[in-house]
This record gives sequence, structure tokens and C-alpha cells, in this order.
Amino acid sequence: MPNKDWQATTRRQREQLLHDELGTSPAPALIAYVDGEAAGWVRVGPRPAQPRLARTRAFAASPHDWDDPDVWAVSCFVVRREYRRQGLNARLLAAAIEHARAHGARVLEAYPTDTTAKKTPVNDLYIGILSVFVAAGFREVARPNPHRVIVELDLAQPAR
Repeated sequence: MPNKDWQATTRRQREQLLHDELGTSPAPALIAYVDGEAAGWVRVGPRPAQPRLARTRAFAASPHDWDDPDVWAVSCFVVRREYRRQGLNARLLAAAIEHARAHGARVLEAYPTDTTAKKTPVNDLYIGILSVFVAAGFREVARPNPHRVIVELDLAQPAR
């Protein structure tokens, strides 16, 4: 939903929207558990199901048609403070790749931050860090600004 609509909702309404969305298939997010406790999550799904991405100016450089349901996107990570710096983002990304591949995605796209180009506050790293995507085999396809990168992984290629 547009940001102005999002801002007009209450926390309770947003929780209900998320609850309703999590009941759809394929699941739009994956949750990581550590010793039975939710430690983090990653949002992953077809780009048409994430319309805010198409309205984000920095992401307009994507080489793919925004309505293509075979192009999926990783758009958000959340890792609880006590589980950071333990490689959880990389494990969440690996699960997101497999989730997208299992549901027929042709391409998986993401919009991470290049932390070598700009010092970035931890709260602004929710879209991911470039180095994690590169380590998972993603390649850069556009750089809308020095610290914002568009990367993709061709899922038609066999897993590494």
C-alpha cells in the first residue's frame, strides 16, 4: 500500500494486515527460529505482490518488467538484536532463494545497501547488505546511487 495509507493505519490494523497476508500461499515471508524462539525474518515473494517496490524511485532501474510474476524480490530483513552478527541474514537469504526456486521464480531480485560506499545506521540495513547477496551468488545489475544496488540471481541456473 502507498506510504500515506500505511501511515494512516494503527499498529493493530498493520498486525491484522500482516496476519492476513501470512495466511496466503506462497508465504510472503520466512521466519528463522533459534532454539524455538523467533530470531528473524525475510520478506520474499513475487514483485507484483509488493507494489511499493515499483513506486520506489531508486528501484526503477530494474531491468525486469514490474508486472512479471516470475520475478521475485527479497525486500526486507529483520533480525532481533540479540541474534545479529551470527550469520542469520545469510541463512535467511539462502532460505529465501530456495523458497523462490521451489515456487517457480525465474529471477530473484534485491536492493541491498553497499556499506563500503556509505556508513549506514543499523536501522537502515533492513533491505540487506550487498556483501551477503554477493556471497550468495547475486550479481549487480544497476546502481541507482553510490550505496544503493540492484542485484539479481538467475534461478533458472542450477543451485551452487
